[in-house]
This record gives sequence, C-alpha cells and structure tokens, in this order.
Amino acid sequence: MATPTSATTAARDSLARTETESLPGLVGRLGDDVMQLFDTKLSLLKVEIKEDVNAYITGGVAIGMGGIVAAVGLALLNVAVAFAVSTLFADTELSQGAKYALGFVVTGLFYLIVGGIIILAMKNRLAKRDLVPNRTVEELRKDKQWLKNEL
Repeated sequence: MATPTSATTAARDSLARTETESLPGLVGRLGDDVMQLFDTKLSLLKVEIKEDVNAYITGGVAIGMGGIVAAVGLALLNVAVAFAVSTLFADTELSQGAKYALGFVVTGLFYLIVGGIIILAMKNRLAKRDLVPNRTVEELRKDKQWLKNEL
C-alpha cells in the first residue's frame, strides 16, 4: 500500500481545517485579509504621494532658479536704464556710458527672456501633473466593488 506524501497530507489537513472552521473564524480571517488589503493600498498611496512631492520639489527648485536668473536680468536692466537716463542729460553724442548702457540693456533683456522661458516651462510642466493619486483611487474602486460583490 502506498503511503501519502507530506504534500498531500498537508493539503488534506488544510482542507479539513477550512471545512471545520466556524463562521466567526471565517469572518475574522476575512477581516484580517481586508485589513491587509487596506494596508497595502495605504502603502501605495504613500508611494504615489512621495512621487508627486518629489516632482513638485524639483519643479519648484527649477522655478526658483528661473526666478533668480530673471532677477539678475532685472538688476542688469535697471543698471542699464540708470546709465541710459544719465546719458540723456549729457551731450547728445554717444559717450562711453551710453555704450555701457546699451550693453546692459541687451544683456538684461537676454537674462529676462531666458529666465521667463524657464519659469513658464516649469509652470506648464507642473500644471500637467494630476494631484489625485490615480492608481490608488482605481485600486480602491476595485476593492469597493469586490467587497460589494462578496458581501
């Protein structure tokens, strides 16, 4: 006579335990499984929020850098305007100061344009990001539907 292997014995014991388990035991196990499911969903939500926060921090830093570049451009533009205004009251011939002012205007405008482009690009990139953690919301909807069907 053949003796049953340990795998088939374990499967038979598990089946017997499930058949003899009481209703409160099954409900308790269901509750534990549901809690484990929600713990997993909460972990997913934390990961998605962390990803979104990192994206916003990166975008915020880039916007800040663009703001600094634009501030440098504004400072240069203001110095250039001061030089230009001071040359308006001088002789009408172009002096060395007027040449400096023209250089500051061109440089200042360049920095303002570059800084503005950086700020707009990062603002548009952040505007495209969705604040709702879509994967978690979808999983919670599936779980809600599953619980409705099971109960």
